[in-house]
Amino acid sequence: MEKWLIVAMFTQVLLTFIVMYIMGKRRFRAAKQKTIGMKDFLTMDLEKAGTDVRVADRNFINQFEMPVLFFIACLTALQVNAVGTVFVALAWVYVALRIIHSVIHLTSNTLKARYYSFVVSSFIMLIMWVLILVRIF
Repeated sequence: MEKWLIVAMFTQVLLTFIVMYIMGKRRFRAAKQKTIGMKDFLTMDLEKAGTDVRVADRNFINQFEMPVLFFIACLTALQVNAVGTVFVALAWVYVALRIIHSVIHLTSNTLKARYYSFVVSSFIMLIMWVLILVRIF
């Protein structure tokens, strides 16, 4: 069971690298089109770069916010032997929702759908932490 949790963690890491690639591609395109100059990268002043660049940047930053709690929960669960079928299933649901969130954010950016994917994934995260606490106590 533990290996499937680690694969879920790896999938979240892979998502981060995919978003980083998309972000870089969009930045290079903006620089090539001269909507931003190299000096803009010194201070990361990307206001002139366009919405698609700023959205990709924001999504990349998102990968280091709530997902950090996911990684900590997974590592904690591994440490206290709280990894079971339900926990692993929740981990995969969390990762799937984060993928959905990123796809929405980087494409249509439909606020309502993006919001719901975020809220549900956050709720899943809370349940994961509750399962860890139940296992400990």
